[in-house]
Amino acid sequence: MRLVHLDLKGAAPRVSYLEQVFPLLSQLGANGVLIEYEDMFPFKGELEILRSPYAYSEEDIERIQQLAEQHKLEVVPLVQTFGHVEFILKHEKYQHLREVERFPNSFNPHIPDTLALLKSILSQVIEKHRRSTWIHIGADEVFHLGEGMDSKNWMSHNKGDVGTMYLKHIKEVLGFLTAQYWGLRVLMWDDMLRKISVGALRVALVARACPAAVPFLTKYVESGFEAVWFASAFKGTTGPAQAWTPLSYHLKNHLSWLKVMQAVPRLAPLRLQGVVLTGWQRYDHYSVLCELLPVSIPSLAICLQTLVNGGFTEEAKRKVLDVLGLEGVQLEQSTCEGRGAFPGVEIYHMVQQVNGHLKESILKAQEEDSAIKGWFSPYHRKHQFGNPRNMESFGSKVLKLHEDWESFVRDLRAQLERIYFPDTVEEWMEENVNPYLDQLRDLVRDYR
Repeated sequence: MRLVHLDLKGAAPRVSYLEQVFPLLSQLGANGVLIEYEDMFPFKGELEILRSPYAYSEEDIERIQQLAEQHKLEVVPLVQTFGHVEFILKHEKYQHLREVERFPNSFNPHIPDTLALLKSILSQVIEKHRRSTWIHIGADEVFHLGEGMDSKNWMSHNKGDVGTMYLKHIKEVLGFLTAQYWGLRVLMWDDMLRKISVGALRVALVARACPAAVPFLTKYVESGFEAVWFASAFKGTTGPAQAWTPLSYHLKNHLSWLKVMQAVPRLAPLRLQGVVLTGWQRYDHYSVLCELLPVSIPSLAICLQTLVNGGFTEEAKRKVLDVLGLEGVQLEQSTCEGRGAFPGVEIYHMVQQVNGHLKESILKAQEEDSAIKGWFSPYHRKHQFGNPRNMESFGSKVLKLHEDWESFVRDLRAQLERIYFPDTVEEWMEENVNPYLDQLRDLVRDYR
């Protein structure tokens, strides 16, 4: 299986955009999507507080699944069940369930309410995904586990360590899922398991229920795992505020995984069940946005085709260019040649402009023009005086630069609004455009 991860805890696309993207995924070789809803799920009743104001409706969730089915994509919902639950624990209502009172990252596994809450979250999500045969329970990066008073008490009374405590909670979650939803298969991330001994894993027998994404394969073979998945990345791993996707970096990541895949047959009876191409949209619920989906589509295409063809072969490259309507790709420069014909290509080109020219052109106007430096300094602007003769020498240039960028940004905003909800558009502009454009706006205002 080749699943493309849609991380909706930031910049969740409108369903109309997914209508364009799903056929593309399937053309490029994906056969599933891993959907991390977080606050975009239409939670009901007690859980309504968890919904974003722009959360998908129940009809949207149904539509997403129909689209997936139409394009032969398996839908795997992802529900975090231990760490990365800031979208839940930030609410006062659930504050008492934190492992450490100050931090909203991780659940305290010793409070019965934690499991009760997880059961109702999982039930609501699974009820709306009756066609799905898999669920992903997250369970990665459980920060501060073992630091809360309840955990310290538990470990001292049970001669236990953080690892056994972690497994105890995971077993409770799995116990609920296997009892309640017969035949539903479970995935989880493996970073927390890496620190746990073979002995503890064997005892817990999480193994049979739970494929993981792992480089430490022999350890998992010895622990009794029958299948593994790998998790690569096509975007969202090169910096929390990254705006442009580095193509060769992500290609190399997939080439490395292909080498690991070639080693799997030597580890029989272990088998490789699938790959998740992760595309993080935020590092956590509180961080800024990283690369937008349209910006990373060339990277996604290259990565998928690399997996399909066992390398970035001529055939893979030709397919990527055909499907995306491009003339060429420059891996080292992370650029594409040609207009392109993929969903969101306008945003791809416009973000490239912002990323490459906005800041630079505005700094250049302020820093390199000696008339601005000499006759229109911050001091002149603060005290509002200047020599009109010298000011005229740079005025028209600055006004033109301002006008060009303002009209560009209007177009960009319109394109973003077609794909994203207002909160995303606002956040992206605030982070990537306004810090620079506002300097130019201020300069023009003072000049006038």
